[in-house]
Formats: sequence, structure tokens, C-alpha cells
Amino acid sequence: MHPCCIYPVRMSPAPAPATKQPPAADRVYMHVKQAVLDRRYEGGTLLTEGELAEAVGVSRTPVREALLKLEVEGLLKLYPKKGALVLAVSAQETADVVETRLLVEEFAVRRAVPAPESLIVRLQELLAEQKAHAAAGDLAAVAVSDRCFHAEIVRNAGNEILARLYDQMRDRQLRMGVAVMHAQPDRIAKNIAEHEEMLDAIRDGDGERAAHCVRQHLSWVKVLVRGDDR
Repeated sequence: MHPCCIYPVRMSPAPAPATKQPPAADRVYMHVKQAVLDRRYEGGTLLTEGELAEAVGVSRTPVREALLKLEVEGLLKLYPKKGALVLAVSAQETADVVETRLLVEEFAVRRAVPAPESLIVRLQELLAEQKAHAAAGDLAAVAVSDRCFHAEIVRNAGNEILARLYDQMRDRQLRMGVAVMHAQPDRIAKNIAEHEEMLDAIRDGDGERAAHCVRQHLSWVKVLVRGDDR
């Protein structure tokens, strides 16, 4: 018998507890949020409480609770007795996110160099995932692996406050990423190529070149915001 056991008898293993579903409001929240992030609910879509209650299999009360939370997060605008309007991503929001990312990511990639082997391996894995998702045409998954690639570098900069700040932009990054890939499908291959250049610079221990790659990688978003392309 293990010394930390309480009873000096052999007890039958307890039956595994039944899988407990998350609260109804949480299920509605995740359903709507994920649909907004991967653009199944696009900007300008009006969602009604009845439709969402039926889709998730809950009453209207938890739907209202979930929609209020999503409005606070800036994904929806509630209209009494009408429903919730999915807000489109504005050009100003995109510009603000890109500006913040540049400040954080240029600093982080310099701090992450010289990179530990564990970071190199993880970035290689994420790059392979991105290529696989792109080949499968799964744009939502491409956006996730793309965002994780950048977040991994930020986490390895050794600044927890900066990493938490970066994580607060997660939903905006994912939503913008999917929207851009729908509008500019040729950007997927370009993104992957630019990630490879970034990884090469990190692997070579060249922090300045890696920061330059970050700048070049994010600059195209600014161009798109202005209505151009490169």
C-alpha cells in the first residue's frame, strides 16, 4: 500500500464520473464566438435569441447572458427586441492591432535570440502545421497556427506582462487573419514563406534580421488597410 493512502484496504476503483457539460451560457458564448472568429457569422449578420437558442439547444435566458458578454468584448452590438449584430472589423481596429503587434513582436524577436533549441523545434512544428492546414484549405486552422507561431516567439522573450498583453489581442488577430485570407488567398503562401525567413533568422541568431522580417511581414497589413496590395 502506498504510504499516503488513507485506508489500509484494497478498494475497488470508483466509476468514472459522467462527463459534465459546461453551463448553458458558456456553450452559447463559445458557439457564437467561434462562429464569429472563423467567419461563419460574418460582420453585418443579425443574430436572434431564438435562432441561437435552437442552434445550441438551450433556453433564451443563457443566450442573453452570452450575448451581453460578447458585446463587452466588442464582437457584437445588441439591439433590444431585434437581436445582436455581428460587428465588422474596422480599418482603424486593424491599424491599431498591427501597430501594437509591431511594437511587441519586434522587441520580442530580438529578446528571443539566441533562441533555445526548444523554440526552434516548436516553430518548425507550427510552420509544418500551417502548411498542412493550408493544403487542406482550412483557413480557420491556418489562422490559429499562424497566430501561434508569433505568440511562441513573444512567450520566449521572457517578459510575462508583454506576453499577457499579446494574448489579449488573440481574438482580433484570428478574426482578421481569416478575413484577410478569404479576401487575399495568395497571402497564405506569402505568409508561410515569410515565416520561413523569420525562422531562418532566429535559427542563425540574427536578432536584427529577424526583427526586419517581422516588420516586412506585418507591413502588408498596413498596405491592405489603405486599400492597396503588394
